[in-house]
Amino acid sequence: MSAKIEFGCLPTLIGSMPQADAKEACSQVIKYLPDIPAWPQLPKRSSLESMYVQFSEGFPGAVIEGDKVYVEQSSGFDNELEQLYTAYLENNFDNYATSAKYAAGLHAFLSLKGERPKMVKGQITGPISWGLTVTDREQRAVLYDETLAETTGKFLRLKAAWQERALSQVSPNTIIFVDEPYLTSLGSAFVSIPQERVVSLLEEVFRGLSGLKGVHCCGSTDWPLLLGTTADILSFDAYNYASSFSLYPAEIQSFLERGGTIAWGIVPNDEEALAKESLASLNDRFGETLAPFTRDGIRFKQLIEQGLLTPSCGLANLSLDAATRALELLTELSSKIRGRYVT
Repeated sequence: MSAKIEFGCLPTLIGSMPQADAKEACSQVIKYLPDIPAWPQLPKRSSLESMYVQFSEGFPGAVIEGDKVYVEQSSGFDNELEQLYTAYLENNFDNYATSAKYAAGLHAFLSLKGERPKMVKGQITGPISWGLTVTDREQRAVLYDETLAETTGKFLRLKAAWQERALSQVSPNTIIFVDEPYLTSLGSAFVSIPQERVVSLLEEVFRGLSGLKGVHCCGSTDWPLLLGTTADILSFDAYNYASSFSLYPAEIQSFLERGGTIAWGIVPNDEEALAKESLASLNDRFGETLAPFTRDGIRFKQLIEQGLLTPSCGLANLSLDAATRALELLTELSSKIRGRYVT
């Protein structure tokens, strides 16, 4: 865990945006999130920017068919695997870049001139979610193959390290979120993965990062497990799942005391829910969200100081107007909270 950073509920983004034009998306991010902008993932631009395909570039034996990724252990696989392990041992991530073909938003973001944000945020699909989505030709998830699971952790570590170095060109202060939507299925009949495997794979990716590292889950999960990792930031859908998170005050307090930050996903990314919200209603909802934590002895001031505000998840499924409204509400709410509680 890094030393405590008091974000004071500054706003940032989870990742995806609804635009197909990378420059347009970056302009909107910079306009609304000048302090901690995040590069926009643009799945509507290309299926290569879906969160699972986007980070498959360079994986040994990877074959992309539409929005699906398969691993074929055919001729050349062993050589590619050896090259990856050599790069891992040498901490050489130059050959594991994410190209503009797969992430136009990232490269448009990197080309921005004259911007000097306090921090920049990036994101990468986590090893659990990636490893459960990418399969072999028999539809078996690579996470259930011991060699491929280990390779997944090492591969994403290299991808994350490359991204962090690239983003440091925009600001020396970086945050990389490891996005793990599949963690909502932990312990279910559909996902039988030992907790130790989950933690070891997450930590593998974290160890490749020298800046701040976060983990994002957009549903209810094993919160104590995530709070016990070396993540600096825990990001979650506070609009829908704050009650499940509040069940673990001791673990949350321990996380905060060692310098952790909670990213409160308080602005909904559902168009119907968003249409019903206003600055006043979200301000009230945020206050109600924090109330169970303060009743359990966590200081309100600490939650504000060691907090970020975000949408509940990515915005790619919203219309352009609704995504703009989400960002407006996010920044207005942050300004209101900071104006009242942050000196």
